[in-house]
Amino acid sequence: MAALFIALGLEPVVGWLENRKIPRPAGILVSVAVLMGAVVGFFATLIPTIVEQVSEIVRQAPDWVRNFMDSDFFRSLDDQFGVRDRITEELNKFVNDPAAMGGIFGGVVGFGSTLANGLFGTLIVLVLSLYFLAALPAMKKWGYRLAPRSRRKRVAALSEEITRSVGNYVIGQACVALLNATFAFVVMSIVGIPFALLLAFVVVLLAFIPLVGGMIAGIVVTLVSLTEGWQAAAIYAVCYFAYLQFEAYFISPRIMQKAVAVPGAVAVISVIAGGSLLGVLGALIAIPTAAAVLLLVREIYIARQDQH
Repeated sequence: MAALFIALGLEPVVGWLENRKIPRPAGILVSVAVLMGAVVGFFATLIPTIVEQVSEIVRQAPDWVRNFMDSDFFRSLDDQFGVRDRITEELNKFVNDPAAMGGIFGGVVGFGSTLANGLFGTLIVLVLSLYFLAALPAMKKWGYRLAPRSRRKRVAALSEEITRSVGNYVIGQACVALLNATFAFVVMSIVGIPFALLLAFVVVLLAFIPLVGGMIAGIVVTLVSLTEGWQAAAIYAVCYFAYLQFEAYFISPRIMQKAVAVPGAVAVISVIAGGSLLGVLGALIAIPTAAAVLLLVREIYIARQDQH
């Protein structure tokens, strides 16, 4: 489903390139290369940052522990409750417990397996997106032949309208997410929040989730900015959440009204239902799915009812 959603989102780009006299295979390669470049750029930014921060934590951890154990607070606790001896005793038990050490090893293996599965799943989605893009015209023609010949033209017209709306929605949401992340990156750079580029990637990913993605991104970055002080967090939060209001009332409606025409109440209900059924993917495809259902109801059911 994710690969098909991506393929439908990239189809308008490929069609636009075809209209510019670029062969479809070349247009597909360009579109997928840009998508893969974005994914690779995200992980290329994420992984070194994580390694650097973990190394910094490991390097400073002994100093933190030593400073804490030399503090007056810890000494008062140790005098009253014998905390130092208790910690030493529990550490010795933990180190000498095979089950505990096995649990740590199992957790590390489990994390590595999850990471490998995630990377493998991402690769599969990208490959399937490439195949779907290449075979999309043939797939649609084959699907239209499943309808009766007398209805085939109508089915093809409705299907093309649905796929076009899905593609336009993906492109529109991508534009909204890029504008959101660009604004967040500028504010983070001005305020001096660390890892602004990495956090901008996170904002892009979260901003793809309709309705709640921007709010989650704002909370995440605000929490990270607390490391620079409450002033930096307050400035970023005020600027970003003010932008979210501007985006909700001015930017998003003007972009999305050209892609899908879904009433606000239907959009909220569909996102909640999609998120409950399929998680993040369900929330992503909820609005174009609702638009497709509304189109079918309007063009088939209501049109039939108007004839009686």
